[in-house]
Amino acid sequence: VQLQESGPGLVKPSQTLSLTCTVSGRSIRTNYYHWIWIRQPPGKGLEWMGAISYSGSTIYSPSLKSRTSISMDTSNDQFTLQLRSLTPEDTAVYYCAGADHDVWYKDSVEFTDYNYWGQGTQVTVSS
Repeated sequence: VQLQESGPGLVKPSQTLSLTCTVSGRSIRTNYYHWIWIRQPPGKGLEWMGAISYSGSTIYSPSLKSRTSISMDTSNDQFTLQLRSLTPEDTAVYYCAGADHDVWYKDSVEFTDYNYWGQGTQVTVSS
């Protein structure tokens, strides 16, 4: 299973970020699989943002819930993150990940928490 993030590297404050994760080697509708977005601001640890299940149900970080949407495109085995009302504090490396088990909100994330990870994509919020 391989995951690959894609999207803009530079966005302006107040805009909406849209990132796509393309999954290969596994259908995103495979039973029990969950697909997750995580980010890492400069000099900080991994931050759990939200997840979508194989059936399309979603769960979000409480601190980001009002600004975040995650959706899936089953025809292309992709899932997408939208983050609204960007500020410079949203500057980070954004990762997508996959797990063959149930997932839930975590206030601390390790790379060992999930089975599959993308390589990460740098997003800078700046005018």
